Amino acid sequence: MERWKRPRFARNTAPMLGSAVWALALAGCQSFERAPIDLSGHRSAFGERLKATESISELVEQLALEGMPAPERFDLSDGLSPSEGEVLALFFNPDLRIARLDAGVALARYEEGGLWQDPEFGFDAAELLSPTGPLEYGLTLGLTLPLSGRLETEKEKAKAGYKAELLRIVDAEWELRARVRSAWAAWATASEHLRLADEAVQQIEQVARITDRLEAAEELTRVEARLIRAELVESRAAATVAEFHEAQARVNLLRLLGLPPDAPVDLLPAHPPIDIPQTNDPMARIIQANTRLAVLRADYDVKEESYRHEIRKQYPDVSINGGYGSEDNDDRLLFGISLPIPLLNANRAGIAEARAQREVARAIAETTFERLAGDFAIARAIHESATTRFRTLSEELIPMLNQQASEVASLAELGEVDTLLLLETISRRFEAKRQALDLNQAILDAAIEMARLLGPGVPHLPAPVEPSLSEDSR
Repeated sequence: MERWKRPRFARNTAPMLGSAVWALALAGCQSFERAPIDLSGHRSAFGERLKATESISELVEQLALEGMPAPERFDLSDGLSPSEGEVLALFFNPDLRIARLDAGVALARYEEGGLWQDPEFGFDAAELLSPTGPLEYGLTLGLTLPLSGRLETEKEKAKAGYKAELLRIVDAEWELRARVRSAWAAWATASEHLRLADEAVQQIEQVARITDRLEAAEELTRVEARLIRAELVESRAAATVAEFHEAQARVNLLRLLGLPPDAPVDLLPAHPPIDIPQTNDPMARIIQANTRLAVLRADYDVKEESYRHEIRKQYPDVSINGGYGSEDNDDRLLFGISLPIPLLNANRAGIAEARAQREVARAIAETTFERLAGDFAIARAIHESATTRFRTLSEELIPMLNQQASEVASLAELGEVDTLLLLETISRRFEAKRQALDLNQAILDAAIEMARLLGPGVPHLPAPVEPSLSEDSR
């Protein structure tokens, strides 16, 4: 039974050390807690977003203090204006909420990145089969010393990634402002189309009543009367389509604002003011201020830091370990060191891939600038062409048709009624006004696009909105 005799230290200390190390490891671990999705609760919060006026008013004040576009005040009692709608979108838009949460992921990566590797505890034991053989064991604790500098480059890479996400939020907010302005103009134009269509129906109904009297008096043939009634049916159908387009444009606008489609809000049918920055060199302004190019420059910086990090990873880190052990009943202090030699691998694959990705990021930035330059030229051409045609309609054709309608009405009062001429005048005037509305919409869209491409005049940080607030207005 001699072989079961063990040193007192081995019998008492080894289990205690193992238990202590295990307890220490558990103390440093985080615990899991479930957080189920409550879509029913979110539905209730979604329907009550307009009640968060106090938080939105605070956002308006903060935007004004930081020099960002904002209305003088936020008040729904007199309706929702386009400038107030932009602030509402910054607060509730679902795409912005996702972008802000993505930035939170990058921030967590930055704050928790660049940490040392956890120490490693090791235990080795051997039981000799001879009757008098003692238990041989060793307790070791290993630690990696990051002498290569890879932790610093990992931290810088995470920092660049977080900066890129912040600029991505700025780009999303600037893009959203443009989308809201365009959607608001589209809804206001659709409302004008509906009003114009209803007005045309009323005028053609008057012509139809005159047609009935003339047909009854046999002063108008049945074929001519049928043509006028067919025009009335078509005008009523056009009014129905215009009503649908107005409702669709309103829902699209409310969706951008982050509001329910049936939100009880009075939208003011005003065209948003568009300020196109004046510059002698639009391309230089785009390079300097375009928010999308700012994101791509930041993405290139991330690839640069990734390349630098991969370069650092080829240099070795030193691993050291030490501990206590026993062999042949002799207590021993253990010490070891390991150093990889970068001869065969040297992280060549990682370095080559990072270098190639950096060139891809460079090409993306350069080709995006080329596309933006083309987009600006197209938007400016559309703006100039639509402006010229709009002036022709509003200053020449529409006044001419208004005068024509007035003269035809005067003749009708004298008893000289030409229903077909009256119908043609109404139809052509309606078509001219409809085209003028569409051209005005094209002018606004082109101006919004040019302002978006030229970017904000002053670089700024993302709007001070917490993702949790934009989620449920709490």
